[in-house]
Amino acid sequence: MPNLVMEYSNSVDERVNIQGLLEDLHNVALSCGLFDIDSVKSRSLRCHNWLIGDSGDSQDFIHLSFELLDGRTAEQKRDLSRQLMAVLQEQASHVHSLTVNIRDMDKDCFQKVIN
Repeated sequence: MPNLVMEYSNSVDERVNIQGLLEDLHNVALSCGLFDIDSVKSRSLRCHNWLIGDSGDSQDFIHLSFELLDGRTAEQKRDLSRQLMAVLQEQASHVHSLTVNIRDMDKDCFQKVIN
């Protein structure tokens, strides 16, 4: 059930292969051994409006939100975060801000329907 969402400032589009980066990040999730491969979902969201500190929109960013059902250890989540950041740094080191956030979702509250 993991969901990887890559948000990025529209200025990143000109300097980073977004589809290639998303595929490489998705492959990290597929190969980390923590998830059923068929349940991994990844997508990117281009942001047209953003502000960073007092620099406004003059600085660019890529932010990964990775949501997964609770039950993984802190070390497993740290390792996943490090692997994702390594891919970001390899392909987008020239982007001003690179961030990764791993979040647990409550299994008791999560609902899913597949048709």
